[in-house]
Amino acid sequence: MSRSALVGNITAMLEDAGFLVSDRCAIRPKSFDIAARRGEDLVLLKILGNVDALDKMTGAEMRRLGAYLDATPLVIGVRTRDEDLKPNVVYFRHGVPVLSPDTAMDLFVEGVPPLIYAAPGGLYVNIDGDLLADEREERGWSLGRLATELGVSRRTVSKYEDGMNASIEIAIQLEEVFDEPFSSPLEVMEGAESVRDSEPTPDDPDPDANDEHVVHVLTRAGFTVHPTARAPFKAVGEDDDHRHGVMSLLTGHSSFTKSAKKRARIMSSLGEVTQTRAVYFTETDAKQDAVKGTALVSCAELTNIEDPAAIRDLIRERSQKPTEA
Repeated sequence: MSRSALVGNITAMLEDAGFLVSDRCAIRPKSFDIAARRGEDLVLLKILGNVDALDKMTGAEMRRLGAYLDATPLVIGVRTRDEDLKPNVVYFRHGVPVLSPDTAMDLFVEGVPPLIYAAPGGLYVNIDGDLLADEREERGWSLGRLATELGVSRRTVSKYEDGMNASIEIAIQLEEVFDEPFSSPLEVMEGAESVRDSEPTPDDPDPDANDEHVVHVLTRAGFTVHPTARAPFKAVGEDDDHRHGVMSLLTGHSSFTKSAKKRARIMSSLGEVTQTRAVYFTETDAKQDAVKGTALVSCAELTNIEDPAAIRDLIRERSQKPTEA
């Protein structure tokens, strides 16, 4: 199956599951292919045939965007270089959770989260340590007795009860011994953080030299600006406007060309899904106020506005006007 067909299938699956799905980010650079929202759940999805194609820089960008937009970065893919992805298993690439299409279907359509995750050394599960301790004590078994049943050390059993995860083989043994499962679902929509090493969000990249004056003006207007490296937009901006509440922005910047207009349309779709405003700063006069939901503001206009509040008002006004396609 081509990647384009795979993206189409995943989009259709998410829409069937009740998600609002953005237009495909058919431009470069792009660290993700689509954004999708259902209620409070927002996901940024990279869709790949071979998940090993996700490089470190793209993984870092996805994690940054997840932090900026309160979203879960997620890869859906078919295989690694060596094998097909297994169903009901969460993999990781550069700190980003990875699912097969079948696992994604179970999670988003059926509401059944995965139980297993892949890590160096094999497949593992979350063990409910409190439940395990209760069941062991109810049987009157010592830590040593259970350790003998499992073929592990007494200290290892103690660690399971303290919350250490277990191999899938141990999980199966526990289920056979007690005739009930002890594994807990993985919280994929929280980044499956409980089963991977906690890593800080990667630092922001430096802004492109051509964008520095836009970043400066937005910063002066009260926005915290996070430059991007591989997103379909140049930056994410956040501003706590006490008159109107928090305003979050996706920003673009270039001359107003046919390519810029295409990017502005995609930013509009992303803004709708991520619940942010999109604004494109143009080096040339666009002769229109907006493209779909993306406000257009010329850099000359920015230079002439002294009042920081007026910049926020201009963006708000133009992003709400009837717009051209």
